[in-house]
Amino acid sequence: MGGTNPYIEKPRVEKASRRFKITFVNLGKTIEVDPNGPSSGTGLSGSILDVALAAGIDIDHACGGVCACSTCHVWVKQGLSTCSPATDAENDMLDLAPDLKPSSRLSCQCVPNGQEDLVVEIPSWNRNLVREGQ
Repeated sequence: MGGTNPYIEKPRVEKASRRFKITFVNLGKTIEVDPNGPSSGTGLSGSILDVALAAGIDIDHACGGVCACSTCHVWVKQGLSTCSPATDAENDMLDLAPDLKPSSRLSCQCVPNGQEDLVVEIPSWNRNLVREGQ
């Protein structure tokens, strides 16, 4: 299963039970997330990284989505309260990310419960422009 790291405590998450949207503001893209829809298998099941990759939106993730780096760092600008709480392991990895903000999360560990639409920004320094074709 993607998003599993045997060296850290397994996060407790409430997966979405209904459809919701994630808008990636700096990409100008909105995706509708179907909790029973396709999964990329990367990051925790239902995480921002998981659903973004399944929808064709690339977010760098050097560790493969197992909370062992900070390359999938994003800012959740709206809907953060509906996301799973950050674990100590996630916060430790976030300490390594540049430009940390109160809304910073690792997209591989941040699982929205679907009660509210999300607005997410992928920091410009965190986007692989060659792979994204921009």
